[in-house]
Amino acid sequence: MDLKPFKLDIDELINEFDKGGSPTFAEMKRVWVSKKFSYIFEASPSKDQACFIQSLYAYCIGYMVSTNSLLSRLGGLYCLYCLYETQPFKPPFKIYISLGELKNLRNVVAEAKAKDVKVVPAVVKRMLDRNMFLFGFVDVNESSAAERLDELSEVQNASIQIACKKLFANSRIEHFTHMDMGLELEVDLLKQKSADYARAKDLAIKEASDIVDVESIKHIAENQTLIGDMVGKTADDWKAQKELFYQKTGILHQPVKDSVDVVGKEHDKSQQKVAEEHDKSQQEVAEEHDKSQQEVAEEQDDNDDFSKELEEVLLSAQNESDFEE
Repeated sequence: MDLKPFKLDIDELINEFDKGGSPTFAEMKRVWVSKKFSYIFEASPSKDQACFIQSLYAYCIGYMVSTNSLLSRLGGLYCLYCLYETQPFKPPFKIYISLGELKNLRNVVAEAKAKDVKVVPAVVKRMLDRNMFLFGFVDVNESSAAERLDELSEVQNASIQIACKKLFANSRIEHFTHMDMGLELEVDLLKQKSADYARAKDLAIKEASDIVDVESIKHIAENQTLIGDMVGKTADDWKAQKELFYQKTGILHQPVKDSVDVVGKEHDKSQQKVAEEHDKSQQEVAEEHDKSQQEVAEEQDDNDDFSKELEEVLLSAQNESDFEE
């Protein structure tokens, strides 16, 4: 979208206002009406209207915060206000202004008040009261609004990529996104065991029917969904969801071999950890047993010593009694 013709129209409008020599808003209104400047929106594009109007706003703000004469800066302010008031868009697009530009606007108001241009504070107050501004930190006057939007989009995309890398680093999320649930849960083995269990139930009920009435328990083996089949369906659903996740996020598939290796390594680690914990538990039990046996032995020794001492005391007391007699 080429905005050069629109910017040239704004240049012409503000230059004519500057030549008029009057800082009043009435002078800008006179120039605006004489040029039928509201027709500038007749040439607005059917698409990217927000980008179009923000580009016009930004160009006027560039005049307003420049180092040109006060009349030129007031022309930028008045043109900004008129563009907002005459825009055909519903709801109207707010004026994006950075905090630095807002500070410069305050300086323009202060300078206008010092020169007794009372309409300027009134215009700015009306703009603030009607919530015309959209405040932000990014200054869009350094380049066109379209270029700034592209830059912000690139920054956002880069931030998302960095966030994804940090999210998947040092976590098990990547393991789960590439996990084969059927392999992880050993679905084939589970299906085999559940099928064997179902056959065993059928056989047991059939054999029991030759001896007793089994009508009340026949339903146990009839029309039952096997647990292996249910887990298999869950694994298939997981695979479908995983494929959809790959499509939406653009994450590449991990080769099956790598996935199997990851699952196998995780399984081996888990088994090793269980074995280590079991050995540690057995060792602790053995140590507790030895300690208990040692304490029992020490207590037995103490009891033996006490019994011996008590026996000696009793014998001594008996000897003394005999001697007295």
